[in-house]
Amino acid sequence: MRTPNAHLLLLAVLPHLLTVQGTLSPDSQKSKGRKEPNVLRGPQDNDVFDLGLVSPEPLAKDILANHRAYFKETGLRRFNGTTLGYVTPWNSHGYDVAKMFAKKFDIISPVWLQVVKQGNGYAMAGTHDIDAGWLTDVRRKGKQAHNQRTVKVFPRFIFDHFTDRDIKLLLSDAQERTKVNDVLIKCCKDNGFDGLVLEVWSQLAGRIDDKILYALVLQMAKEFQKQQLRLILVVPPFRKDTGNLFGEKHMDKLYKHIFAFSLMTYDFSSVQRPGANAPLYFVRKAVETIAPQGCPDMEAKRAKILLGLNMYGNDYTPDGGGPITFSQYLDLVKHVKKHLTYDERDVENFFEVKNEDGRHIVFYPTLYSINERIKLAQELGTGISIWELGQGLNYFYDLF
Repeated sequence: MRTPNAHLLLLAVLPHLLTVQGTLSPDSQKSKGRKEPNVLRGPQDNDVFDLGLVSPEPLAKDILANHRAYFKETGLRRFNGTTLGYVTPWNSHGYDVAKMFAKKFDIISPVWLQVVKQGNGYAMAGTHDIDAGWLTDVRRKGKQAHNQRTVKVFPRFIFDHFTDRDIKLLLSDAQERTKVNDVLIKCCKDNGFDGLVLEVWSQLAGRIDDKILYALVLQMAKEFQKQQLRLILVVPPFRKDTGNLFGEKHMDKLYKHIFAFSLMTYDFSSVQRPGANAPLYFVRKAVETIAPQGCPDMEAKRAKILLGLNMYGNDYTPDGGGPITFSQYLDLVKHVKKHLTYDERDVENFFEVKNEDGRHIVFYPTLYSINERIKLAQELGTGISIWELGQGLNYFYDLF
């Protein structure tokens, strides 16, 4: 076992061409066709635990041989907290994963929608991505026989192409916020959504007064509640470089009104500072900063925190590198002769290879690293949010 820091420092001082983003763009999803001999596919009689695959130092050949398979009892749940899975329109495999493992999720969040300014009002863009047939399939496959509950759908939305003037107007005028909320509520009612996921806090926190952000979020949550709709808020983790953009005081103000908080506990490293995607100590601190041990109503607060799990990785190269999903990962891991290296401090795996493209240091989730984060979520009493379903390997879902 060893840590990658010495090697990564060497790469860090070389020129950088790309910036890592947690939300991978459509261009980064392009995959190469491949034929993989001796690969198990589809439903199997044994899960990854039975097969002994959840190892801190997995063999590359075992990853290549088993990653397409999954346990046949796809309705079996190991994690009992709230589980949300994001799906993006530029990664179609995520749509299949949501259907295959629908019973493992409480909430599916398709990344479809954008609120845009339209004259003196507002409109919803992205509705062309809404797939009503797929939603029906997910709900049908996600129905639990014992209680008739099924997976809920909370599409994510952002404010898109808003100028500083547009943002200022929205934040300063309650009537403008009601106009936006009316557009959101109509979209939910028209399409049978259970609520929405709002991503705005990271973009505005630290730039404007907390009281103004509270007004935006609380008005939206309360107007949703009147229509039997719910709001999930995306929030950033504690970081030394940005400070505490969302902490205990924010949680205290909001938790009684917000259905859940999607905590972005990933993107810890970047091409400017290569390393682990989400060190376990960083994930723990992010939760404990928002809802410290022993704080008032701790269990209720933590149950609403959806600890973020990344299903993508990073490939660091002398030119910088960037984020990768399963297809690029499999192209690289096939060059590993034996096992992946385990970093005890970060509780993540990585490997170094050299191929026709040059040298690579690759961090990507493994069964072991994901399982350790699920165990942490169980220990802390939180839920989980997965970014995003189409980026990982099929056998990962045996863990949930």
